[in-house]
Amino acid sequence: MSNVRPTEMDNLARLLAIMEQLRDPVSGCPWDQQQTMQSLTRYTLEEAYEVVDAIEHSTPQDIRDELGDLLFQVVFYAQLGKEQGEFDFNDIAGAISDKMVRRHPHVFGDNNVSAEQVEQQWEAIKAAEKQAKGQAAGILDDVPVGMPALMYAQKLQKRCARVGFDWDSPQPVLAKVKEEVEEVAQELNAATVDAQKVEEEIGDALFAMVNLARHCNVDADTALRKASHKFARRFNQVESLAQANQQSLAAMSLPELEALWQEVKAQRAAASA
Repeated sequence: MSNVRPTEMDNLARLLAIMEQLRDPVSGCPWDQQQTMQSLTRYTLEEAYEVVDAIEHSTPQDIRDELGDLLFQVVFYAQLGKEQGEFDFNDIAGAISDKMVRRHPHVFGDNNVSAEQVEQQWEAIKAAEKQAKGQAAGILDDVPVGMPALMYAQKLQKRCARVGFDWDSPQPVLAKVKEEVEEVAQELNAATVDAQKVEEEIGDALFAMVNLARHCNVDADTALRKASHKFARRFNQVESLAQANQQSLAAMSLPELEALWQEVKAQRAAASA
């Protein structure tokens, strides 16, 4: 605590006071008064994604502001917990502080481990914590099902890999990807296309691609996000070319659109050469 400047503590106290005032049943904000932990979850997810977007595309000031918005979500939950007599911000900060110290005995204790052993130690401590609480220590028990689909798939695979349920190289995973894509093709080429089966096979193919990304030390969510950003940039350029030629994208044929797409790719390749 001695390393925290007084102004920083003042700002935190000010934020907590602001939150309390917003929730005041008489003089507070009507919108804030109506919120519950359940109603706030969608805003929390939005704020988390806005932090990620700011880190990837914005200035340090924008990142600071988005982190502030995310912190406000935590403060909001803390105020709700306080009103319900369950916990407050200090309890939240204390709980995470205790957890970090407990899970880092190599930093705050005498347990010396290598970088490779840190994750194993972390999981062993988590398992011991669950056992102490009387919770089942199943491999997949505490993987949040509400995670974004790509992250959820990657988390499941990493957990199973810890007990050896995994391939030992990318090559067999790549073969599995090809196998799953072929099964999608088989469903699409069936005499009667079953939409539910097509969905299932596409899901299997996506799951296999996430596995391939993991084996290549690539974060699937990050890779897809970058691919989506690249597509958006190129499509914006296609739109600009069409406008420069006084053409409407909606009125153009697919071959004409493809020609513009290839022109954009050629321009970017020349610029990076």
